[in-house]
Amino acid sequence: MLWVFTTLVAAVGQTARNAMQSSLTASLGTLGATQVRFLYGFPFALVFLALVTAFARASVPGPTAAFIVYTSAGALAQIFATALMLAAMRTRAFSVAITFTKTEAVQVALFGFVFLGDALTGARVVAIAIATAGVIVVAAKPGSDWSARSAKPLLLGIASGGLFALAAVGFRGGILALGDGPYFLRATTTLVWSLGIQASLLGAWLVAFDRAALARSLAVWRQSVFAGFMGAFASQFWFLGFSLTAAANVRTLALVEVLFAQAVSRRVFGQRVSTREAAGMALVVAGVALLLLAP
Repeated sequence: MLWVFTTLVAAVGQTARNAMQSSLTASLGTLGATQVRFLYGFPFALVFLALVTAFARASVPGPTAAFIVYTSAGALAQIFATALMLAAMRTRAFSVAITFTKTEAVQVALFGFVFLGDALTGARVVAIAIATAGVIVVAAKPGSDWSARSAKPLLLGIASGGLFALAAVGFRGGILALGDGPYFLRATTTLVWSLGIQASLLGAWLVAFDRAALARSLAVWRQSVFAGFMGAFASQFWFLGFSLTAAANVRTLALVEVLFAQAVSRRVFGQRVSTREAAGMALVVAGVALLLLAP
């Protein structure tokens, strides 16, 4: 059950990272703020790798062909998933699109079964469905456009969730492809490779098409360094979770991030929870509880 602890720590870290990244978006733009997560997170991942290598008293595992394929696919899928999510945000049916990105937990269960052979019991499938339904109830605000004209953002949202699911499966596949070494060493090695790939690709894109955003991210390096650290910290624990159990279990338990976000909204911004949101959060809690209790 160590994966439960690592996933909860990752969810807390991601909540903090999202809050910091949102504050950078206004000055850096969407891609600039996204790049901060990779560019400034990569050095911290290298530090994490040095620490776990010393702790394990082992050398960094060498990449195999399968590892490179899985990790590269996960890194690319995560970038494109973010791009599709941002495209959905630019439509009128914002809440509809974002709601359907939350189908990631269901899709990661399917992809994990198809590509990695991750087995899921009937009880765990039900738990994933209940928790995902709870997130949709929380996210689907009254008055959202559910008509035919919302088909494009709806499809973008589902595709984004699918790519986030493929990213999770790709990262777990990369970790498994490194063999039988210490789980934490394999997880951190995969993290370093994925962040390196993403920082290189997005960095090259910004140099070619948006140097101003890259320059601004370097100018606010103090805020960017902390955001990068929190991003690398959260990712470290996501990858530890992926090394210990099926990606579907990790991404379903990760839905508790909705509860954390609601707590922050109420504590920091004084926003009340509606009856609909409370009902959705109850479903999330029920689904997560069933997941933890299921065989």
